[in-house]
Amino acid sequence: MTRVFGKPSLNLDQQIAHLRDNGMAIPDEERARYWLTHVSYYRLSAYWLYFERPKDEPGPRFNPGTAFETVTALYDFDRLLRRLVMRGTEHVEVALRGSWAYQLASLDHGHSYLDAGLYSERKKFHDNLAKLAKDVGESNETYIDHYRKTYRAPALPPVWMVAEMMSFGQLSRWYSSLADRSLRNRIAVPLGLTETVLVPFVRHLVDVRNICAHHGRLWNRGFLICPRLPSKPRDLQLSLDHSAGERPPAKLYNTITMINGVMRTVAPESQWACDVKAHILTHPTGDLAAMGFPEDWQEKPLWR
Repeated sequence: MTRVFGKPSLNLDQQIAHLRDNGMAIPDEERARYWLTHVSYYRLSAYWLYFERPKDEPGPRFNPGTAFETVTALYDFDRLLRRLVMRGTEHVEVALRGSWAYQLASLDHGHSYLDAGLYSERKKFHDNLAKLAKDVGESNETYIDHYRKTYRAPALPPVWMVAEMMSFGQLSRWYSSLADRSLRNRIAVPLGLTETVLVPFVRHLVDVRNICAHHGRLWNRGFLICPRLPSKPRDLQLSLDHSAGERPPAKLYNTITMINGVMRTVAPESQWACDVKAHILTHPTGDLAAMGFPEDWQEKPLWR
């Protein structure tokens, strides 16, 4: 049964008092006021939720010893984690864009991607095409504007141009809807994965990237779209937590481990894995299990 929302809005002093009344230690009111002003009570609530007692337990809302400074430290940890994950997804995304464009162009010509016969479902193809046509028509990119002004036909630019302007979500849909498994696999090979692994992994990464781009809570998030865990290459297979399975909710450990595996192929000189490992070890509470990290994660081949 639904009800009428009746929670009152609280000013900063009332917010601080409310948190204290519920068991949170706030020794520095000015610092708390700064955070509540520039980050907001509601955004921070996603991080102090971790410190709350079960609702059916008697006593204060927060666990004993919960301090405002620990909540903000967790927020800062997550903020930097999002930046690192975005750095990793960038390499995966750019590599996929390049491989998708190259393989589609290699079929015959730069507009081969517009052949409806390449795709498994005609309706999805037309939906994707309509969205792409709308984006091309509204694009302010210099190279798209040049194409529109220079060429009368085809109406849409060649694949190597649209690959650079479409969203990661669009790219995922165009790639996953290809009917020819061998074509999907040729696109996947430069990323070091098979298409059976890359297709669901890209779908999963779209969700992860969107969370990062919109500054959402990432560190202990559960994901409804799970990556499929590969059996090769061997060092990646041995570095994953297979006990987590492939059913939701997926946790972050396998995600960043798979990003690490792809980056070994597409950006072998990158220090990304070292930066991620160093940051993970700064977690304010040390609860890496909430992120899906196994106890022996530092001994895994990709994290040694």
